[in-house]
Amino acid sequence: MRRRNAMLIRALARLALGAVVMGVSAALAQVTDPGVRKAATDGGPPPPLPGLSAEQLLFFQDGLQRFQEIESVSNGLGPRFNSNQCSSCHSQPFVGGSSPAANPLYSVVNAAGATNQMPWFIAPNGPVREVRFVSSNGAPDGGVHDLFVISGRSDVASCNLTQPNFLPAGDPLSGRGGNRNLVFRIPTPTFGEGLIEAIPDSVILANVIADAATKQSLGVFGHPNANVGGTVNRSANDGTITRFGWKAQNKSLLVFAGEAYNVEMGVSNQVFPQERDDGPGCQTGVNVPNDGINMPDPAQPLSAVAVLSDTEAFAMFMRLLAPPQPAAPSRSSTHGAAVFASVGCALCHRPMMTTGSVGDPAFTNQPVRLYSDLLVHRMGVGLADGITQGGAGPDEFRTAPLWGLGQRVFFLHDGRTSDLLQAIAAHASPGSEASRVVWNFGELSPQDQQDLLNFLRSL
Repeated sequence: MRRRNAMLIRALARLALGAVVMGVSAALAQVTDPGVRKAATDGGPPPPLPGLSAEQLLFFQDGLQRFQEIESVSNGLGPRFNSNQCSSCHSQPFVGGSSPAANPLYSVVNAAGATNQMPWFIAPNGPVREVRFVSSNGAPDGGVHDLFVISGRSDVASCNLTQPNFLPAGDPLSGRGGNRNLVFRIPTPTFGEGLIEAIPDSVILANVIADAATKQSLGVFGHPNANVGGTVNRSANDGTITRFGWKAQNKSLLVFAGEAYNVEMGVSNQVFPQERDDGPGCQTGVNVPNDGINMPDPAQPLSAVAVLSDTEAFAMFMRLLAPPQPAAPSRSSTHGAAVFASVGCALCHRPMMTTGSVGDPAFTNQPVRLYSDLLVHRMGVGLADGITQGGAGPDEFRTAPLWGLGQRVFFLHDGRTSDLLQAIAAHASPGSEASRVVWNFGELSPQDQQDLLNFLRSL
């Protein structure tokens, strides 16, 4: 059985095709994804980072409230948008997380009388997705093309924008097999992002050279986003390492929040002040930028919390959100953690980094058990999306942090699968730095493979 398992995984590493993956999953009946881990906190209020001051907790609660607010056209929604609130995309297993099992976009597509049609790659039981076009009019594109428009809504007088053409259609659940010019991204969880923001560049750079001989033997390299000095993804503004987003393209949580507000909801702000589409009749009664600091009236001064713009409040909520809590270790998951390291997974999914001295006790010298090196790596033709962002090329992605993985529903950058075994297998394809590691996984006994999956679901 062990020899047959190894041969099947090797075949998958060479082909990395969905149909083959399904065949492998069926053949490896002894090895199964335990499924989404349930916890008593599911659906409850998101926990703040331990050790926050009373003032920080006020900012956390204010940010949480704004994170859940539904935007209307009068507040700046559109004219093109993907959803109308942050928490619709980030809600699994509670607010701040990843895409939920029941797709929330079905309550958004025709809200307020909008005349939108649901794109083929948005399924009721599939992930929330944004779509990027690889090219437009014969030239490289790479930008987000929003799913919906505000045309027909009762809160806009006249707007005649139309949705992009996403046809021909493919499989709505996996997002595969349709228009080859479309590539997808699903929401990244925002748990513990303030701790990630507080990791010094020096810690990330130390991981670049750590275990160099082992990495070289397995073909594992990686770099921070922008290729400055050939080492990492760096900001074009100040040369420091960028670390947020699927390709580590965003430098800070403020940039991350500002981009999402404008790209996902069409709300311009102080970070991204220009409208993405300023068609006539589509911005009625809305100032540009739509979101900004709430300047206090000397006669009726605002609190420090109320002065913040929505963008700043979103960033503050993510910054102060606690990291995910793993399950209590079992004999299987403990052994699976050792197997995870032995086959080479931990070379990229580094179990822990440490924050620096930032002057705030909640963020100073704290362990960050994120299971990522925050670098971008080549993932081969099987996962390539053809998009370049900063120094991250067409087949490069940031090592996805695995903390909280046990409670995620959808995997990989485009949400093509909900099965961990398939997600592992998809890491192997021509040009992928992970192919040898997947090969090592295929060499394991069925019990070791199962223990590794049990460990991942414990995170």
